[in-house]
Amino acid sequence: MSRYKNACAGNTKKAMTLYRHNLRLSQEMFTVISCFEVALRNAIDRKYIANLGNDWLRDSVAAGGRFSSKSFWVTQGIINGVLSDLGAYYTHPKLVAKMDFGFWRYLFAPNQYRALGQTLLQIFPAKPTSTPSVQYNQAYVFSELVKINDIRNRIAHHEPICFQSANSLIDTTYARQHYNLILQLFQWMNINEAALLYGLDHINSVCDDIDSI
Repeated sequence: MSRYKNACAGNTKKAMTLYRHNLRLSQEMFTVISCFEVALRNAIDRKYIANLGNDWLRDSVAAGGRFSSKSFWVTQGIINGVLSDLGAYYTHPKLVAKMDFGFWRYLFAPNQYRALGQTLLQIFPAKPTSTPSVQYNQAYVFSELVKINDIRNRIAHHEPICFQSANSLIDTTYARQHYNLILQLFQWMNINEAALLYGLDHINSVCDDIDSI
């Protein structure tokens, strides 16, 4: 609790309030991230089923598959590990459901992106057009997904998200920026994020509560 107490000038009651608010913010954020993860996963899966077939993920690590070379040994290991766990109970939807956020993020990494046909940006039909100063390409999307993966991991490891990164000053900028990034990527996918998150999303109000402490 020391970081919370420092942020509240030693006021234990306020520190406990801040701690509880941070827990709620983490819960709210994780819910939104989980919804985004499912939406991203499903969009990727639909795209590659259309392009590569109904079992594209299993086929990618089969002999001669798109991830069958040694340069994809990490990706191979993840997919083959899940295939081994599923065994005779394999179905493509079960395999897809077992892949975590980091796996889907890495499909935008340069080698994976090229190996699967360089078409994955098409899941973002409302993505802005690139300009000389900003290229909204595969590398850009990958870097944005890294940010979301980072805050997801912070929450999963019970790290607070209500402070400035380098100190104990109360600040919800980090949480708000990542929340807005997720909403932006929903919009790029032509997903009505307000309808999808209706009743689930209270992030701004929780951030306001934190800022008022």
